[in-house]
Amino acid sequence: MDDRCSPERERMEAWLDDHLEFTHSYFIRKASREMVNAWFAERVHSIQPSASKENPPQQRAHQSSADSTAPSASTILPPTVSLLDSRCPSPATVSSPAPGTPTRKISASEFDRPLRPIVVKDSEGSLTFLSDADRDTVPLRGSVMGEGGVSGGGNGGGCAGTGSGSGGDRCARLLELVKDVSSHLDVTALCHKIFLHINELIAADRYSLFLVGEDSCNRKFLVSRLFDVAEGSTLEESSSSCIRLEWNKGIVGHVAATGQPLNIRNAYEDPRFNAEVDLITGYKTQSILCLPIKNHRDEVVGVAQAINKKCGEDGAFTDQDEKDFSAYLAFSGIVLHNAQLYETSQLENRRNQVLLDLASLIFEEQQCLEVLLRKFAGTILSFMQAQACTVFITDEDSMNSFSSVFHMENEELGEVLDAPKRDCDVSQINYMYGQYVKNTMQPLNIADVTKDQRFPWTSENPDHTSNQIKSLLCTPIRNGKKDKVIGVCQLVNKMDEASGSVRAFNRNDEQFLEAFAIFCGLGIQNTQMYETVERAMAKQEVTLEVLSYHASAAEEESRELQVTAVTTVPSAQSLGILDFSFSDFDLSDTETTLATIRMFVDLNLVQNFQMKYTSLCQWVLSVKKNYRKHVAYHNWRHAFNTAQSMFALLKSGRLQNNLSDLEVLALMIATLSHDLDHRGVNNSYIQRSDHPLAQLYCHSTMEHHHFDHCLMILNSPGNQILSSLSLDEYKATLKMIERAILATDLALYMKRRGEFFELTKNSQFVWEDEHHRDLLRSMLMTACDISAITKPWPVQKRIAELVATEFFEQGDKERRELNIEPSDLMNREKRDKIPSMQVSFIDAICTQLYETLAGMSEYCSPLLEGCQTNRQHWKRLAEECEKGLVNGLV
Repeated sequence: MDDRCSPERERMEAWLDDHLEFTHSYFIRKASREMVNAWFAERVHSIQPSASKENPPQQRAHQSSADSTAPSASTILPPTVSLLDSRCPSPATVSSPAPGTPTRKISASEFDRPLRPIVVKDSEGSLTFLSDADRDTVPLRGSVMGEGGVSGGGNGGGCAGTGSGSGGDRCARLLELVKDVSSHLDVTALCHKIFLHINELIAADRYSLFLVGEDSCNRKFLVSRLFDVAEGSTLEESSSSCIRLEWNKGIVGHVAATGQPLNIRNAYEDPRFNAEVDLITGYKTQSILCLPIKNHRDEVVGVAQAINKKCGEDGAFTDQDEKDFSAYLAFSGIVLHNAQLYETSQLENRRNQVLLDLASLIFEEQQCLEVLLRKFAGTILSFMQAQACTVFITDEDSMNSFSSVFHMENEELGEVLDAPKRDCDVSQINYMYGQYVKNTMQPLNIADVTKDQRFPWTSENPDHTSNQIKSLLCTPIRNGKKDKVIGVCQLVNKMDEASGSVRAFNRNDEQFLEAFAIFCGLGIQNTQMYETVERAMAKQEVTLEVLSYHASAAEEESRELQVTAVTTVPSAQSLGILDFSFSDFDLSDTETTLATIRMFVDLNLVQNFQMKYTSLCQWVLSVKKNYRKHVAYHNWRHAFNTAQSMFALLKSGRLQNNLSDLEVLALMIATLSHDLDHRGVNNSYIQRSDHPLAQLYCHSTMEHHHFDHCLMILNSPGNQILSSLSLDEYKATLKMIERAILATDLALYMKRRGEFFELTKNSQFVWEDEHHRDLLRSMLMTACDISAITKPWPVQKRIAELVATEFFEQGDKERRELNIEPSDLMNREKRDKIPSMQVSFIDAICTQLYETLAGMSEYCSPLLEGCQTNRQHWKRLAEECEKGLVNGLV
């Protein structure tokens, strides 16, 4: 302590205080890193509290005494060190912890206190770490160097004082310039500030600044942030143009690749100089000073270039210019690197926000997969600027197919769809890339599909490929355990926002899409699980409803039918079931069941498949019981008539010889079961009334329900008439039954009949082709389902009345329960239009079908003749309705 307060030391410190310039210069030249570190340690751990009203008087006196004897930090340290000092927390608010006591990171009061943002905007609108209040405390040029400042550095680019002044002046001014940019975070504003400083340092006529970038293949290039700007250019003018230069090409590319500066006196004598810009602009380039900008790891992050020294010997840049330029860029490179890191962190913050939004979608939407995928696709398209997004959902039952596909174009982002769409017509090449990613479980990034030769389908149809896809990014979507691919997300054609051209997806796109796929997988899995639960609940509700209404046929009733069937089953001739004009109106319910057994016997189904009479009788009675009696038309009698029409086609129409026994069995079971548990309403009503059945099936709702009901009866104890079939025969039979029952949906009939008609018309129907046989079975089902239109006129008219009764009851329900006006077909107030609608039905649905069947077998002609005869009757009745002679069917 005595040594610190000796008179000689006091005089020395007083002299240093009076000669600030020398003190500063001496510290810069002589101070070692150890001295600076010691100073920091002294300031951080031993700094005394500043005078305040909270300090006791004796503490303020001690502080005053210490300040008078200790050297002033601002007189010794360079501005950057003083800057750090000004940002150190005051011990008035943060006390030094006691030795051995763990340091507490933050107090309770500080935790509750609102924190000042780390990043703010200064008075110029640029992002910075420092607020304007902080800037006021930083020593300005005059306070560091005295009021005189640097004699030759602040002339705004002039040359009057360039090169003058001592080394200390240059260092001081350089540090001031570095301090001015040290807290900037906006890259564009920072580049403009660097340009202003370079102009002040070396006074050139033109300046350019390029930053290093990388493409998707990690190839480096240079892109201009400032290009050919002159003194006085504003920030907007300086950053308006953007030029891309190749790596290691030209003067700028050479400097970037080598990391070495270039000082060229005569540009036209350097072979690396490109004179094209001079030819375009008419500007004459003489001298060039080009230096690399490096970060703290000595990596080139940019290149700064000055053209045409304004004054000096031969207009060339001096060695001192190069030194000043290099010294400034040494600091600027670190600042620029920090700004780029901040820019990257902002980008990552936005990316993370998008991922958080995606995560929220998982919990917002779990009821509908289509809605969920639309939100996912919309988010990813808007963020990654792709032309289209396709999501393939894998099929659990098949290794080489997808169960559904969701596709969205960029143009659809602003659209609001009333109903989300799941299935989409996606080109084969899209599907093949998705299948490849599904099988390999690895992402796929193709810069140009037309030039990629890894896949055989690329060269098979190059014209089709190039018209749709150029760049492609595809990644697997895994389940929660990541051991199974449940889908594939595919993006095509990344669009350049500036030019609108297609460019390749880069590594950032890959990483983001992989992150997106994780959230997408969770969302899909949750939604599928939710749908499964919903379907199970709906199925349970329907099952309970069915079971409460229906029951299997009673054993006593089954035994009575069995006894009757064994003793006396009427012949097909006596029952009239071989005739196309057959009517069931004169038969009792028991006789209809006996007639059904007769059909199975005469078709050799009982013998060929070793059916037990007990099981057959039980099954027939159970099927009959599971048709609702209160339904006017779609009841057991309609199912029996449909089966009789199929029996007549097979026997009298002589089609049985062209079909296998399994096909005949499937068709007979399907005709008897095709309307099981019909409720007297159509698919449209089921969908609009939000019936639980509508949640089970997306199309052909009632037909799917009929088939499920058919399976339930076939699997019920005592009703297993297929028990003698092998496993393969059983699967094949059930598949044919399902397709046959679904074929009774007229919407599917309208889709498939064109192909069947073309095959028969052009004599291209091949009996050995399973697809052709499937088409025929579907057409036979429709022909039998609507065969009432071929019956004798009295029978046809009576059946039409039953159909109208059922339709009118549905129309009444639509008015009463759905508050909608029914269509003319369901509207009892429009019953006078029934004859004309029957004529339209015959022309649109029936005639061509029966003509085609008659063409295949002339023995099927009675169906066509009966249809044509009834058309004449309906036509006459329609004319009478128009004249007002009759009202509808009366």
